[in-house]
Amino acid sequence: MRALVLTGPGKAEVQDVPPPTPAEGQVVVDVERVGVCGTDMELFSGEMSYLHTGASTYPLRPGHEWCGTVTAVGTGVDESWTGRRVTGDTMIGCGHCRRCRQGRHWVCEQRYELGIRDGLPGALAEQVAVPADYLHALPDTVDPTLGAMVEPGGNALRCVEAAQLSPGERLLVLGTGTIGLLVAMFARAGGAQVHLIGRGETDLELPRSLGFDRCWTRDTRPDLPWDGVVDASTGAEMPPFALDRVEPGRRVVYIGLSVSPSAIDTRDLVLKDVTAVGILGASAGLDGAIEAYANGSVDPRPLVAATVTLDEIVDVFAGRRPPGGAPKVHADPRSSR
Repeated sequence: MRALVLTGPGKAEVQDVPPPTPAEGQVVVDVERVGVCGTDMELFSGEMSYLHTGASTYPLRPGHEWCGTVTAVGTGVDESWTGRRVTGDTMIGCGHCRRCRQGRHWVCEQRYELGIRDGLPGALAEQVAVPADYLHALPDTVDPTLGAMVEPGGNALRCVEAAQLSPGERLLVLGTGTIGLLVAMFARAGGAQVHLIGRGETDLELPRSLGFDRCWTRDTRPDLPWDGVVDASTGAEMPPFALDRVEPGRRVVYIGLSVSPSAIDTRDLVLKDVTAVGILGASAGLDGAIEAYANGSVDPRPLVAATVTLDEIVDVFAGRRPPGGAPKVHADPRSSR
């Protein structure tokens, strides 16, 4: 089968690789759609921290935002999965440690991360093997574009839930990339008053087109009390900015990661009685994201600029993005146009 392989920093190519066979407890999925995110781009560039710690090594097959149809099941897997449209959790825990037993498999020390850490090749391929315990069925109302947006949507939903806002309260979202805009969408669906901050006026065009009329830069933002702040940016200076802006006694949620280390002053955290929450992975938000997409309360499809082939995705990694202001690019591994 054909799969995208990252062979080194700045190097990506489509290769013929052996098709997967389902091991015990696994299924094989014919991949229908795959999203490319910032993590994939950092794996391509060599900037991803896992490449420096040894958790990830080249050659590497990326792709962790995906959907498809189960075509084969391994020993011990319910045959009823065959033929079902699914997506899956990126975070695959060992299943035996204290964290996994407590339901926190996404922070298991021995976890795999599909298409990110070594151990489980990703879904930017015609087929992918996935542990059946980590599958999530997709209803018919969730089309392929939505299916490949479940993973980022789960991350965004976790951010909104962590902010603990009531309807009508004011949320400040830092960053207008995919996660920031998804956070805004889920928060709006929950009744929050959403404000977004982008790096410049160009960054604010897409959120305004999506109906978010409270969009600002750091220089133009209004001086308002913020009942919650979600930092979905990648600027090292933004975490302390978020902490400085959130109301005392409330919550600031961190999901964006900068390449260089960022710092906050814990004296500000303590003296404002602020709760800071970090979000790693979509695991606990996947079902909620599927439900929101299925009932139409959140529609992330305008965030997808284009759907391209596996061969064309090589150009995306190289920086030749499709035109348009949407931040997301999807690949259809079945297409050869």
